[in-house]
Amino acid sequence: MAAAGTTRIRRGGGAAAAVLVVAALAATLAAAGDDDPGAACARRPVVFAFGDSNTDTGGVAAGMGYYYPLPEGRAFFRRATGRLCDGRLVIDYLCESLNMSYLSPYLEALGSDFTGGANFAISGSATLPRSAPFALHVQVQQFLHFKQRSFELVAHGGSAPVDADGFRNALYLIDIGQNDLSAAFGSGAPYDDIVHNKIPAFISEIKDAIMTLYYNGAKNFWVHGTGPLGCLPQKLAAPRPDDGDLDSSGCLKTLNNGAYEFNNQLCAACDELRTQLRGATIVYTDVLLAKYDLVANHSAYGFEEPLMACCGYGGPPYNYNANVSCLGPGFRVCEDGAKFVSWDGVHYTDAANAVVAAKILSGEFSTPNLPFDYFCKA
Repeated sequence: MAAAGTTRIRRGGGAAAAVLVVAALAATLAAAGDDDPGAACARRPVVFAFGDSNTDTGGVAAGMGYYYPLPEGRAFFRRATGRLCDGRLVIDYLCESLNMSYLSPYLEALGSDFTGGANFAISGSATLPRSAPFALHVQVQQFLHFKQRSFELVAHGGSAPVDADGFRNALYLIDIGQNDLSAAFGSGAPYDDIVHNKIPAFISEIKDAIMTLYYNGAKNFWVHGTGPLGCLPQKLAAPRPDDGDLDSSGCLKTLNNGAYEFNNQLCAACDELRTQLRGATIVYTDVLLAKYDLVANHSAYGFEEPLMACCGYGGPPYNYNANVSCLGPGFRVCEDGAKFVSWDGVHYTDAANAVVAAKILSGEFSTPNLPFDYFCKA
């Protein structure tokens, strides 16, 4: 690791890792039987996204006036974009698979293009408390405002970026819960209380969001489970009495068990909603299994460091310090993020996100097993 702005130490293998990552994504798209997945769409794809920093393409930067300079964005955009990543997020790769532009943040006043949808996800967001900025409930209310204003513009002879057919046929993607789960475990609440009381409350908010969107015309949903919380350098770097809670991959078993429980309850909620919401298609994707496989079998994907942050402070084994975050005073950044799964201790690198997106696009982790572009086909 080297301090920002200084000569960085080189370690071999970065190029090989990058090749494997690109190959993983390309192989998945080729398996779908189309070199240009967006071309398979019978209509222009429209996507509305809701969630937290795993999906935020610049919302918190626009909404709060935050600025995330390089090295954020260095691997792809090579400029500040408001993403907490060295490049693209999973949602960016999913948009690429549809041959559409990246989603503009709803709160970005300048330069936004909402013809392909809008991104309501905001870093730091959770499901609860539901009225806090920018909880999932608030994001859904923002969407309803966006939709109503669009219809008002058309009714008064103007034009809107998305028409009635666009809203009706759009994909509504929800990826939230990591911050809820993190806060629940951070509160010191007993595990049973988290599983039997807190998680059901989180899931209830996600169900409410889906139902609200459905009763306002949405019919296509893509719901992501949470990731392996116990594999984040942020959690691993916290003091612990011993290593008895570590699994064979070096992750915290208790936190990951909580994430598994969250996902089991979310999957069950999606199953229930499928029987209730006539005409709706609700795809649940187990992101935890996809991400945990990346950590457990990192070398097979060309990664060298599955549990150490590329950008942070403290050096091995986790390069994470709660008092010196990435971009904080004295932070250190790795030479080649393509060898790291974690970018800053909480969020994944561009290279890791590419692999996760490829896994999602494979359909292997989704119930029902539908292609990501199902919503824009005839």
